[in-house]
Amino acid sequence: MPSASCDTLLDDIEDIVSQEDSKPQDRHFARKHVVPKVRRRNTQKYLQDENSPPRDSTIPGIQKIWIRTWGCSHNNSDGEYMAGQLAAYGYKITENASEADLWLLNSCTVKNPAEDHFRNSIKKAQEENKKIVLAGCVPQAQPRQDYLKGLSIIGVQQIDRVVEVVEETIKGHSVRLLSQKKDNGKRLGGARLDLPKIRRNPLIEIISINTGCLNACTYCKTKHARGNLASYPVDELVDRAKQSFQEGVCEIWLTSEDTGAYGRDIGTSLPALLWKLVEVIPEGAMLRLGMTNPPYILEHLEEMAKILNHPRVYAFLHIPVQSASDTVLMEMKREYCVADFKRVVDFLKDKVPGITIATDIICGFPGETDQDFQETVKLVEEYKFPSLFINQFYPRPGTPAAKMEQVPAQVKKQRTKDLSQVFHSYNPYDHKIGERQKVLVTEESFDSKFYVAHNRFYEQVLVPKNPTFMGKMVEVNVYESGKHFMKGQPVSDAKVYAPSISKPLAKGEISGLTEEFRNRLGNHLNSVSRTLDATQRDPASSRMALQLQRLHQDCALRMSVVLALFAFLFAFLIKVYN
Repeated sequence: MPSASCDTLLDDIEDIVSQEDSKPQDRHFARKHVVPKVRRRNTQKYLQDENSPPRDSTIPGIQKIWIRTWGCSHNNSDGEYMAGQLAAYGYKITENASEADLWLLNSCTVKNPAEDHFRNSIKKAQEENKKIVLAGCVPQAQPRQDYLKGLSIIGVQQIDRVVEVVEETIKGHSVRLLSQKKDNGKRLGGARLDLPKIRRNPLIEIISINTGCLNACTYCKTKHARGNLASYPVDELVDRAKQSFQEGVCEIWLTSEDTGAYGRDIGTSLPALLWKLVEVIPEGAMLRLGMTNPPYILEHLEEMAKILNHPRVYAFLHIPVQSASDTVLMEMKREYCVADFKRVVDFLKDKVPGITIATDIICGFPGETDQDFQETVKLVEEYKFPSLFINQFYPRPGTPAAKMEQVPAQVKKQRTKDLSQVFHSYNPYDHKIGERQKVLVTEESFDSKFYVAHNRFYEQVLVPKNPTFMGKMVEVNVYESGKHFMKGQPVSDAKVYAPSISKPLAKGEISGLTEEFRNRLGNHLNSVSRTLDATQRDPASSRMALQLQRLHQDCALRMSVVLALFAFLFAFLIKVYN
C-alpha cells in the first residue's frame, strides 16, 4: 500500500500529542514493554535472524531511512540535523533508497525543476510502497498541493521534532507540523543549534546564522516558506563553532537566506558576529561567508573588508545582482540599483586584493527587454566574475512575478544560452599558473582522481590524493588551470599545517551527543533490544499477547459502537414523544 494511504489522517501532530502528554522520544526511554506486531508463519519456515527484528515490526527506531536533500546549504544543514537526530534514536540512515523503509525528502522551492524532482521522488516512493516524510520549503510554502495530500510534513522551523513525525508516520499516521517557533510572541531562528547531526562531510560544518529575510522579491517563493528575518544569538553561534572545531571540523560555512541582514532583529550585526567567530577559529581552519544582498552590506563595507582580510577567513563573498537593469531590479523589488552593487564590488576589490566575488543572474524576468539584457551582458564582460550562477526565470506559483506578462520561453532560453557563452569566453585563473599557494584540503573530486582544496580566495585547487593531506593546509605550485579550477603540485619542501583541533568524526558518526544523551539513549536501545530478543525467543507468547490485545481492542470498539447507537436511539425517542 502506498504510504500516502494512511490508517488515520490528522491535521497536526498535536492531535495525538498534547503539551501535557509525553513526547514520542520520552516514551522511547520510559517504555518498559513493547509488543511487536507478529504475522502468522509456518513454524517450519520461521528462521528469523536473531540480530534483526520481525520484518513487519512497527517498533519505531529500528527502521532504515533514506534522506534526499535538494537546494541550498541551509537546506543541507537542516538535512544533517534531521539525520543526526534520527540516527541518535536508533534509526539507520542508509544511502540505498531501495532498502529504506522510509524516505525523508527535503525539498527546495527556488525553481520549477527542483520541485519537479521532488514531486517525482514522491511518486516513486509511493510506487515502491515506502513510508514518506516531506520537509523543506515546498511543503512549508504550499502544504495544500494535491500531490502532498495524505503525506506527513515537517516544517522548516520544526526539524527538532523529526523523530516524532517519523515515528507517527511509521505507525501509519499522517501528521503535519508547520508552525513557527516563538518566544513571548517573538519569532525565533528555528530549531536549536546544539542538536545531534550527521555532517555529509565530517570536515565541514554548515551553520545557519538566521532564517528568513527582510526582502519581498516578487519572484521568490522561499520567502513564503522561511518567512521574515529571525537571527540566532551570537553566543549560540559561537558555541556551535567551538563544538564543531572540537569534533575535528576544519572549515565552517555560514549560511542563511541573507547573511548580510543578520542581527537586525536582535540588535546586532554581521560584523559583530564575525569578529566573535574569528576569535575561536584555530590555526589551519577557515571560515566561509554565505550569500548577502547588496542593501545590507553597504553600511558595513569598512568592517567587512577588514574581516575578509583576516588570515582565517576566505576572501570570498556571494553577492547576487540578478540583473544589471534598474528597471528590472525595480520590478523584482530588489531594493538596490546597479550602482549600489558596483559600489560594493569595487570597494571590496580595492580593499581586499584578489577577492572572489560570486553573483547570480536571472535571464528573462517578466518585462526584461533586449536592452535590459544587454546591460547585464556588459556587467559580466566588465567584471568577469569567476563564479557566476545563471538562471532562466521560472514563474513560481503564488508570487507576484508569476502574474506578470511573461517573456516568451524561447527568448528566455536564448538569453540564458547567450550569457553562458559570455561567461565561458574567459578563463579567470590563467594568470595564476606558477603561483605558490596555501590550500585547505577538504574533499574528494567527483571523478575520485584528486582531492579538492581551496586557496585563500576560495578558488578550487585540485591536488594529488595523498591521505595525509585530507583536512590539512598544504603548499602547492599551480601548474594548470581550467574554467572552474586550478591544479596544484605539492612543493618539495611542502609544509603541512594541521589545525590544532581534534581528530575528525568518522563519516556517518553523530555530532553533538552529550554524555547525558548517550546514557539515556543507551538505556532506550537496551530496552528495545531486550524486547526484540524476547520476541524472537518466544514468538508463540508474543502472538498470544498480541491476540489478547486485539481482543480487548475489538471488545472496546464494539462496546463503544453499541453505546453510541443506544444514545442516538434514546435521543430520537425523546424528540419523537416530546
